[in-house]
Amino acid sequence: MTSVSPNLGHAGGSIPDGVRTIRRTGFAIGVATGLYGISFGALATASGLDVWQAMVLSAVMFTGGSQFAFIGVVGGGGSALGAALAAALLGVRNTLYGLILAPSLPRTGWRSVLRAHLTIDESAALAAGGRDEAEKRAGFWAAGVWVFVFWNLFSLVGALAGQFVADPAAWGLDAAAAAAFLALLWPRLRSRDAVAIAVAAAFVALLTTPVLPAGLPVLAAALVAVVVGVLPRRDRR
Repeated sequence: MTSVSPNLGHAGGSIPDGVRTIRRTGFAIGVATGLYGISFGALATASGLDVWQAMVLSAVMFTGGSQFAFIGVVGGGGSALGAALAAALLGVRNTLYGLILAPSLPRTGWRSVLRAHLTIDESAALAAGGRDEAEKRAGFWAAGVWVFVFWNLFSLVGALAGQFVADPAAWGLDAAAAAAFLALLWPRLRSRDAVAIAVAAAFVALLTTPVLPAGLPVLAAALVAVVVGVLPRRDRR
């Protein structure tokens, strides 16, 4: 596979096997993650956005959870402000990824801007799995670039198809955002603490949905994680 990222060259043109492997993994992650874009594009246009609006949102926001949260709030009749707040709150985690990856990636020039835009769950995870700086950089760029390419490609496919869906509920698109979001969330529930927080957040969302305007239950549920994060924790062996 040819290089898909800037500044990944190696002296003498020799590419270590580990870097080759991690680039192939990044391509596979890009395809698998990009397929969720079909649901996003279809749901976006079926909820009232036109194709261009859906594609601009996908390219500029470019973080799956935030995009589905935004569309879910708008599709449910919520305000644009509530949708933006829900999306922004879910996107805060990317800032933490950036702080962790900063020592291994460019921090100045145009590459730093590109790095900031491609800092997502998948690129951060693949970079974190690298054994050295070269593999971390290769993992970040491979996953980030390929996810961006395939996410937007499949979002376009879904957006074009969504124009011909008169009733989103008839095709299950009204539940697509929740289903896709759960699919992205499920692999990350690897500890008892994470599971407990997810259950508590879901409980809060269920309690507040009947009484709060669309979009606010998402924020209320997210506050559960915020509260847990600021509470002091006991030292564990």
